[in-house]
Amino acid sequence: MSAPVLTLALAKGRILEEALPLLERAGLAPVEDAAATRRLILETRRPGLRIILVRAADVPTYVQYGAADLGVAGADLLAEHGGQGLYQPLDLGIARCRMAVAAPVGFDYAAAVRSGARLRVATKYIRTVREHFAAKGVHVDLIRLYGSMELAPLVGLADAIVDLVDTGKTLAANRLEVVEELMQVSSRLIANPASMKLRRAAIGPVIEAIRGAVAHG
Repeated sequence: MSAPVLTLALAKGRILEEALPLLERAGLAPVEDAAATRRLILETRRPGLRIILVRAADVPTYVQYGAADLGVAGADLLAEHGGQGLYQPLDLGIARCRMAVAAPVGFDYAAAVRSGARLRVATKYIRTVREHFAAKGVHVDLIRLYGSMELAPLVGLADAIVDLVDTGKTLAANRLEVVEELMQVSSRLIANPASMKLRRAAIGPVIEAIRGAVAHG
């Protein structure tokens, strides 16, 4: 009886684009164009390894519950997920950006924090942002949004936002600026603990191949 196939969960978009050259160097690249296909399960050039394409926010869940043995997820999503039931053996150093608080230009964020003002903050990172402000002793009302975060302060929905920032051009175009940084973000290789224990002979070489590709990137 053939051994079960290992599954690697990836998300389309920036992470996939930056992960593909790394997978190519590791000998793990998909056999078809992952960015163009409509298929959700892809064979790879390594026998016994397949890739599944899922929503970025779902990667930790697929790995946690064993639907995927391995995955690639941003540190932002792992922080929000809480990391329960996951190993994080490797920082891949791809999809780098930062999670930051941004507010309208001219808004004195530091003074508002010092005065104990109750800030309204729009974000999709509810857990992470709540913990951040609680640690600072700052009272915030959190507003969950998933898109067009920059719009919230412009229409009076929020005083500030917490989102990922890369170049900052979108913030500048909407007269917003970074006022505080929460964390540096990059994508991590994550693994299911049961897979690490029960399928170590199969999963170990895959992790080492990716580690080598990162080291020689």
